Amino acid sequence: MFELMDEWGPEKVVCVSDSRTGMRGVLVIDNTARGMGKGGTRMSPDLSVTEVARLARVMTWKWAGVDLFFGGAKAGIRFDPASSSKEAALRAFVRLLANEIPSEYVVGLDMGLTERDAAIVQDELRTRGAAVGTPFELGGVPYDQLGVTGFGVAEATDAVFPLSGRRVVIQGLGAVGRAAARRFSELGAVVVAVSSALGAVHDPAGLDLGRLLAVSDDSAVLEYSGGTHLPLGSELLIPTDVLAPCALQDVIDASLAARLSCSFVVEGANMPTSVEAQQVLAARGIPVLPDFIANAGGVVAAAYAMDARLSPFRPDPAAIYATISTKLRANAVTVLDAAATSGTTPHTAARTLAQSRVHTAMHLRGQLPS
Repeated sequence: MFELMDEWGPEKVVCVSDSRTGMRGVLVIDNTARGMGKGGTRMSPDLSVTEVARLARVMTWKWAGVDLFFGGAKAGIRFDPASSSKEAALRAFVRLLANEIPSEYVVGLDMGLTERDAAIVQDELRTRGAAVGTPFELGGVPYDQLGVTGFGVAEATDAVFPLSGRRVVIQGLGAVGRAAARRFSELGAVVVAVSSALGAVHDPAGLDLGRLLAVSDDSAVLEYSGGTHLPLGSELLIPTDVLAPCALQDVIDASLAARLSCSFVVEGANMPTSVEAQQVLAARGIPVLPDFIANAGGVVAAAYAMDARLSPFRPDPAAIYATISTKLRANAVTVLDAAATSGTTPHTAARTLAQSRVHTAMHLRGQLPS
């Protein structure tokens, strides 16, 4: 774990295990100079500490990039979310971290966890303060139901690459991809291809999103009649104006970046492109809107949820959408302008902005050498 540490963090890494369920878990609090650590919790059967630490660092930059006062953190549970013992494993995880939750970290939602799981966390620790992303019926902000992250991905894109009449390819048909598809369409774009874990479907004339999204799981791609069905991964190479990887990290490397046939890439997922890929795309004149700028709609909603988690009043979804649109559109313009001025990649420009804000906070707190 020492090898994960640099001048920014992580400040704390806590590993827990439970023999009864076989659960293994980790909490990484990366940097709290701008506020307490806040980030999602994911559940995956092959999760690693390094993976969670990388995601915690992304959260540090994401909060600073959107200029909201929380710090970077992330948690992960190595367990199969499809298991019938999922609830027992989740309860064991938060119970073993009761010293840190919610005083130092509040559970949010990431891959493998749902709004119902957030409710279970609140129940296990007997406080509404333990988790955000809970169902609407419990006074929460249901991120997936509202589609806040995907909404923000499309809003940020439209600010710097106007979407009216543009073709869009989306990798991933989870909560982010679905909401992004809807908002892309509302902003005048034509979604020509989507993929899920089961494959991809392409129609150059545009997919019928009403029919496609009527099926609520990954099988939507297989059940869609019309268009051409393709193997997973081939959708990334379809000629398009906008490519939106909204699935997993590390899907576009330098070799693939050299073969993409798009004019603009927006990162709906966390870390979908490698540093080398970003450099290849920059050399080809293809802008990449970084993840911690483009998909920060979720953290804006989380900020509202954090503020309201002990309140008897629900946050207003209209206010959340409006703030996401305003902040992400402004940040997208700022980052791409800074990249053009400095001659760097948008990732470098965005990270420089975020690092400057975190560095200033660390300096003011006396956390840096004099």
